Amino acid sequence: MRKKNKTILIVLGVVVVIITLLLSLNNFYINYLWFVEMGYTEIFFKEMITKLQIGIPIFGGLLLILFFYLKLLNHISKKYIGIVQKRTKKQKTVIFIIICFIALFLTIFISDKLWYQILEFINQTNFNITDPIFYQDLSLYFFGLPLYQELFSILIGCFVTFVILTFLYTAYILYEGKKIEFNQTQDLESLKENTKGVFKTYLEIAPKQVGIFLGILFVLLSLGCVLEAFQLLYSNTGIVFGAGASDIDVGLKVIIFKGILCLVLAVTSVLAGYKKKYLLMGAGPVLLIAVMILGGIGQSIYESLVVIPNQYTKEEAYIANSIRSTQAAYNLTDVEVKEFSGTQEISAADIKENDVTINNIPINDQTPTKDMYNSLQGFRNYYQFYDVDVDRYKVNGTYTQVFLGTREMNNTLLPNEAKTWVNQHLKYTHGFGVAVSPVNETNDVGQPDLIVKDIPPVTDVPELTIKEPRVYFGESNYDYAVTNCKTAEFDYPQGDNNQEVTYTGTAGIKMSFINKLAFALHFGSPELLLTNEVTNESNMIIHRNIMDRVSTIAPFLDYDSDPYMVISEGRLYWIVDAFTTSSRYPYSQPYDESGKNYIRNSVKVVVDAYNGDVTFYQMEDEPLLDTYGKIFPGLLKDISEMPEGIREHIRYSKTLFDVQSDIYKTYHMSNTLSFYNKEDQWETATQYSDSEKTKTTVESSYTIMKLPDRNEEFMLTVSFTPKNKDNMIGWLAGVSDGEDYGKLILYEFPKQQLIYGPMQIEQRIDQDTTISPQFTLLGQQGSRVLRGNLMSIPIENAILYVEPIYIQAASGENNLPELKKVIVCYQNQIVMADSLDLALSQVFNSQIGVKGSGSAPQSTGSTSSISELAAKANSLFKEAQDVQKAGNWAGYGQKLDELEQVLTQLQQLTGVTQ
Repeated sequence: MRKKNKTILIVLGVVVVIITLLLSLNNFYINYLWFVEMGYTEIFFKEMITKLQIGIPIFGGLLLILFFYLKLLNHISKKYIGIVQKRTKKQKTVIFIIICFIALFLTIFISDKLWYQILEFINQTNFNITDPIFYQDLSLYFFGLPLYQELFSILIGCFVTFVILTFLYTAYILYEGKKIEFNQTQDLESLKENTKGVFKTYLEIAPKQVGIFLGILFVLLSLGCVLEAFQLLYSNTGIVFGAGASDIDVGLKVIIFKGILCLVLAVTSVLAGYKKKYLLMGAGPVLLIAVMILGGIGQSIYESLVVIPNQYTKEEAYIANSIRSTQAAYNLTDVEVKEFSGTQEISAADIKENDVTINNIPINDQTPTKDMYNSLQGFRNYYQFYDVDVDRYKVNGTYTQVFLGTREMNNTLLPNEAKTWVNQHLKYTHGFGVAVSPVNETNDVGQPDLIVKDIPPVTDVPELTIKEPRVYFGESNYDYAVTNCKTAEFDYPQGDNNQEVTYTGTAGIKMSFINKLAFALHFGSPELLLTNEVTNESNMIIHRNIMDRVSTIAPFLDYDSDPYMVISEGRLYWIVDAFTTSSRYPYSQPYDESGKNYIRNSVKVVVDAYNGDVTFYQMEDEPLLDTYGKIFPGLLKDISEMPEGIREHIRYSKTLFDVQSDIYKTYHMSNTLSFYNKEDQWETATQYSDSEKTKTTVESSYTIMKLPDRNEEFMLTVSFTPKNKDNMIGWLAGVSDGEDYGKLILYEFPKQQLIYGPMQIEQRIDQDTTISPQFTLLGQQGSRVLRGNLMSIPIENAILYVEPIYIQAASGENNLPELKKVIVCYQNQIVMADSLDLALSQVFNSQIGVKGSGSAPQSTGSTSSISELAAKANSLFKEAQDVQKAGNWAGYGQKLDELEQVLTQLQQLTGVTQ
């Protein structure tokens, strides 16, 4: 019975191994098919070929080492124990298989650890920058040290493996020679005694080998001390990131001493082994541990008694190292700093002179706009706008900032009865078109003024005409899709009928019988084999999520989680910002919890939304990326090869800008004493987000503006305040256009003058006796007041503040936030009006005439005649009386507000002042 059970277990084991092997081979085959489709087969095979190139010689070398090492152990056992055991052919075969297994295990382990580090090492590109302590090129830290550290860990692992192998083989020899017994019925105490016996016997017969083992260990530890010394440059125990005074004055000396001591102990351990002096061998590790403990205590004492009482003097040089390295690591060394008083008196003429900036002030926010797109342009529950992106286009010849959302397919939202395999994988396969609206315009009910809308896309703007609107690749968590089947795909709804289409793009893997079988196994979808819909001409499309798509091709890059859609020559393309990052820049302050302290937005990835083609464009010569380019030739194309229609839409990465601005809040201080005292520490400005005064950080935002002495540009901006203060101290912009792409411009405000920060503006708004009651009225009858992103906008040498105000129903689902008011603040004036145009006109006592200025409901306009305005005022007064009598206080407040707007315009037209 026991033999039968054993046979069953063996059969089950064989079946499991076969199934696992088949699944692994199947996954390999599918990945190969996909990389062939994408044209990146060299990347696919790079890892496998490199591992084979490394693994074959390692495997052969390990086999030889293990073979002769076991020979040595046999010789020792014969000489010192007197055990002479002639093994049968079967035993020799078993031992050889075990040796092969150990060698294979170690080879796989080593190859997997080293293959990429070796490629980086042999293809490394110099930084031509040296570290401030050891004066080594930074390439050593980026490409050399990672390899050396992996080698060190592998050597330690191999050493431990050989020690364990020695013990087990000695036990086997003693077991063969009947010196000890191991069996299944043995109790725990007997097992312990036998184990002790093995150790004791080995120590008796092989003191030389024990000494050699200790010698090898100490040599390895000495090499580890070299790596430990370089690792000091990433210390985080001092006043700044990187080695500090105690690290260099004491810690480095202790490490050097440990390294020399380990070499001495390596020699003495081998000599002690030959002389069979175990006490001397045991003294080595004890001495090393004592030095490590005393060294740590000594460094702590030095830190407390010498460094801290004279901290700035002792740490000054290391603070300077941190400042220089951090600024270089985040590309902050060339920030163009300009003094900005912010006190200039500007007039309506200055506003009109800066019409490019004014006309592109975003009075819409992305989050409300996305909600509106989903409600107004979703049409069916299976269409979804996952995001709304900010970009700029020529709209009828005018450089215009817009919001753009992509209408993607989410077939998981189909009714339950419609969630069939055919519908989810063959029928509802793609999204359709985009929605576009200027950031500064709304319609009569406070919703985005769409210039591209509907299905199929409709537009009056030639630059935004879309010839191929279908979106097969996007931000959704797409499952696989099969195209070119017997029945056509759903294209878009049209009245009571649905339009259908057959895919004519280049994406997909042909569904031969072998491929059908492979994909059916891979996805666990027997339908692929059983359906008659899928033919040999059908195409399997996988990796349809664009982030999954690009990261599968180039996993060594980091990616922005927010790709954006671009319309170019009638087609739709996704642009993904890719980054080269590292945690290996000496003395650079990390920006995240994983310790990364170096980042460059060196790559722009373009993905065709219809065909799925992926192209990587190199933005700059950068050592990490140049190294990747050498490892994977053909992966990167120069940015000059990017089609002009797409290149016009590359923008300063918000992810990079936010990292840079966060670091710059501290590391704008280049003076070591100022840095030490943190006397000029900054924070990102804050604001209120709703009527409940929820405090939030003012997000960096894109805008088109014309700064003094510069042309109109698409910029990413953020405001700074002093730490624990609300006044504005700095304003940072990243340029997205032209030859200055990637340039950072800082407007630094005088420390001795008050320049209002966003939170101070918010507090002034709440204290305004005209605006504050209107918030109360707007928030009545189940409505909720939302405050948009408060923008600080430089105009000449002054700051203009603009904040949109939204109203949203406080209960229910899919409630649309609608733009109701716009607040403008300049110096001591704060105005809330129905539109940006009206608000600016009131602030500057002149008709501004903002082009495309958005307006909230029932806007009175700004060009009416005196008689028309007077009639309108009378009408509004009567309407206000009527709604007051009806007890509608919210409506009464709204009518008074509209009356105020009309009276203000009358005052402006007549020139009569109070």
